[in-house]
Amino acid sequence: MEKISFVIPIYNEEGNIEELFKELTCVADMLKHPYEILLVDDCSSDGSLGIIKVLAARHKQVRYLSFENNCGQSAALYAGFQHADGDIIITMDADLQNDPADIPTLLQHFGEYDMINGWRADRQDTLSKKIGSRIGNFVRNRLTWETIHDTGCSLKVMRASMLKEIRIFRGLHRFLPTLMRLEGARVLEVPVHHRARVHGVSKYNNLQRGIEGLYDVIAVRWMIKRHLKVRIKEFND
Repeated sequence: MEKISFVIPIYNEEGNIEELFKELTCVADMLKHPYEILLVDDCSSDGSLGIIKVLAARHKQVRYLSFENNCGQSAALYAGFQHADGDIIITMDADLQNDPADIPTLLQHFGEYDMINGWRADRQDTLSKKIGSRIGNFVRNRLTWETIHDTGCSLKVMRASMLKEIRIFRGLHRFLPTLMRLEGARVLEVPVHHRARVHGVSKYNNLQRGIEGLYDVIAVRWMIKRHLKVRIKEFND
């Protein structure tokens, strides 16, 4: 572990950014590794970008990207992955529902595993979101031959060299465990805490996720079936 890059997509989270930075730096400082916090603003319409700029001016470990137009969470993550300097990339949401205190527990497994995916075993969301998520995970697992309980959990630890090889399209951030496996990654799922949202509003609803998810799962299933696995038997120099 040489350097950790925290990649955090942000869209209209002005009420959460400063508290997230406070909690995250408290944990990151205890890890005793160089780190950066890469905040990716997805063309927020509130005061998020202004807060991000203030943090970047005051703290050298904070970097940011700001989109010209709203591109979605997949695009924000992909841009963050490509601009991250660390050999380990950790993602989480900016809404404070992920708990930074879980990060050291996930990192304990890095090395033996190339990706550690958080699992919100006790979700603090509405009943409809819980039901929608359970149905979505069931369908994704059945159609992509996966076993992940919670692909939607944003708290993830990933090996950067593998992650940067993945070309992510809109919506495919929810399939990162599967896409990492296609790159040869060893994937582990670990239960993490989940907190109720205090500021801001959710950016998704079950109908929107269901419609988009259907297209996405078809695309990923095609990728799995068509993925090339070439093993060189012998060669000469």
